[in-house]
Amino acid sequence: MNNHPYVSEAHEGKPWFEWIVCAIVVVVAVLAGLGYTMAATVLISVTAIATGLIRLILRERSPWKVRSVAFDSFIGISLGVGLLITYFSFFGLFGDALFG
Repeated sequence: MNNHPYVSEAHEGKPWFEWIVCAIVVVVAVLAGLGYTMAATVLISVTAIATGLIRLILRERSPWKVRSVAFDSFIGISLGVGLLITYFSFFGLFGDALFG
């Protein structure tokens, strides 16, 4: 009977942690806008990996909750690693042509 998904704020993440992530996203946007794309990419990637690891380690006590532990962890870690691989692959593929 109690197998339905929770939709109340009481079972979701903590607002203070979500505001920290939001502030990091704002910093990333400013860095990217100023042309510091490597710093922006690394910062957003580290943030994504960290939120995934926090969810995986703390499980239900985690301040970062979107869906299930498996989903949140997989998406966070995969997004972070994928962004880093994609960004730095351009240096390997087009390093001389694009970056001098």
